[in-house]
Amino acid sequence: MTLTRLTDWLVLRPARALRMLSDPLALALRVWVSLEFLRSGWLKLTSWENTLFLFREEYHTPVLPPVLAAVVGTAGELAFPLLLIAGLTGRLVALGLSAVNAMAVISYAHVLLAEGFEAAFAQHLLWGLALLVIIVHGPGRWSADALICRVSESQSLPPRVSWSVV
Repeated sequence: MTLTRLTDWLVLRPARALRMLSDPLALALRVWVSLEFLRSGWLKLTSWENTLFLFREEYHTPVLPPVLAAVVGTAGELAFPLLLIAGLTGRLVALGLSAVNAMAVISYAHVLLAEGFEAAFAQHLLWGLALLVIIVHGPGRWSADALICRVSESQSLPPRVSWSVV
């Protein structure tokens, strides 16, 4: 067997076969990470007094006062995931959720980085990695971004922003 045929069998064929999973995987990743943030935001919203207490007493948000941090954090956990599920400005929204995730880790570092909380910290790292994949690779072809690009191209209008959604 020649090196070319071996490469074809070991590299190219599996890559072509797996390529069809790219868009469903991008959608699944967007939905999964979004649901994690939506649950957290919904919990904050539905128990607002507890949320305010936590931001005043437990979380140590730098720069923002506790009440403003609670409002901004909750809004980010509710708005960004909805946009991410749709894949609307997918990379930018994933970047915004990454900021929310990072702020959560920074604000609660005294707990998350303590002994015995390795799994909780690892969960934030996993969400961050999922968001990084979306930032780097885009939301995929099953997204509003891709639809907008296709419509723009079909109308022969140059897209205002050059973005790769594949």
